[in-house]
Amino acid sequence: MAEVKIHDGESIEAALRRFKREVIKSGIILEIKKRKHHENKRQVKKRKKMDAKRKLTLMNNRSN
Repeated sequence: MAEVKIHDGESIEAALRRFKREVIKSGIILEIKKRKHHENKRQVKKRKKMDAKRKLTLMNNRSN
């Protein structure tokens, strides 16, 4: 679950932008889309490839 703490003096709009970024980075949107519609084999393969790429990017960002 994405979570954002509001800093002192931070506007709601800025916190909302940070929250949206966290939701996208965590893959919640992709999960919702995946469950909303049926995926054929080609879409499943493409999604798994993108998930692996996203996880690799996240791991590289965390190590820096």
